[in-house]
Amino acid sequence: MILPHNNDWVRGAGAALSDMLDGFRNLPFLSLSLLEPSSTALILVDLVNGFAKEGPLASPRIGSLVGASAELLRRCRQRGITCIAFADTHTPDSLELQSYPSHCLRGSEESALCAELEAVGGYLRIDKDSTNGFVEPAFERWRDEHPAICNYLVVGDCTDICVSQFTLTAKAYYNSRGLPSRVMVPVTMVDTFDGGTHHADLLNVVSLYMMQGGGVELYQSILE
Repeated sequence: MILPHNNDWVRGAGAALSDMLDGFRNLPFLSLSLLEPSSTALILVDLVNGFAKEGPLASPRIGSLVGASAELLRRCRQRGITCIAFADTHTPDSLELQSYPSHCLRGSEESALCAELEAVGGYLRIDKDSTNGFVEPAFERWRDEHPAICNYLVVGDCTDICVSQFTLTAKAYYNSRGLPSRVMVPVTMVDTFDGGTHHADLLNVVSLYMMQGGGVELYQSILE
């Protein structure tokens, strides 16, 4: 691609972003009671201390998701919906650490799921050593063992990295096999970190737009 002139790009991008935001403000709400428990899984993405509470990649924006996510976990358990909690977990030689500061090392407090989730319990923890939980071998094995589950309700972080990769890969996987599926994201329950050129609000909007274009269903929030 040819890089655009800065001023022209900013003006055009600003108008496009404004239109995206207007569309997101009119998103519907998702009713949890309308989801069939036998075919649905709640996916909690990386609600670990290392992103929510402590460490070089921790962010208060991620921390603010934990309480509502724990409550959603409780509600899903009451309805008999399967719950999976991905937890970023690395070794010192993990290849991902070539791109990010050392974080969430196995056995550390950073790799532990947030206490609010642990207090609710009832989930399957899957450690992940990459940014895309859908391709983790443990998740692939679980998916093969639970072919009836093809609908995913996804919350957590980061919108532009692990959440977008999981959701878009999930839709592509089922579409490529001609299998109906739903991948659902309540926009108030995903977020990313802020810092430097990593502008959280901008990347949230762009990532949600890309997810929507890939067939992911976006919702304002979740009703009973």
